[in-house]
Amino acid sequence: MSKKVSKVRLYEIAETLISDYFDGTIKEQIEKVAGTQFNSVLMNWYRNGEDYLNWHTDDEPELGKNPTIASVNFGETRDFRVRHKDDHQLKFTVPLQHGSLLIMSGEMQHFWQHEVPKRKKVQHSRFNLTFRMIRD
Repeated sequence: MSKKVSKVRLYEIAETLISDYFDGTIKEQIEKVAGTQFNSVLMNWYRNGEDYLNWHTDDEPELGKNPTIASVNFGETRDFRVRHKDDHQLKFTVPLQHGSLLIMSGEMQHFWQHEVPKRKKVQHSRFNLTFRMIRD
């Protein structure tokens, strides 16, 4: 008889494995590309196209004035949409494929919002690791 693992527990296991593994490998590679160091990683799990993230900016005070945020993606391709805060007609889409790296930096969070919209045709999971520098 197999023991069923809850989604919360599965998430905790994945978070631990990812934290241990990526701390010394992918994190270092991303830091080289981004030209900065990170002390935090956030994992997002999009189970399918029904999971999404609404329009927002990463402008929390603990990220600093002009944060660099690096996002690496695994699994199903999902659209990453960006729009101007004042002119919502000014927008573009970046398909984030398996293994892709997206880096946001400079004043981007001051003028642009981003989202991962619902996509009904997406049937498979996507994991996203978002590296940040959290300041005191």
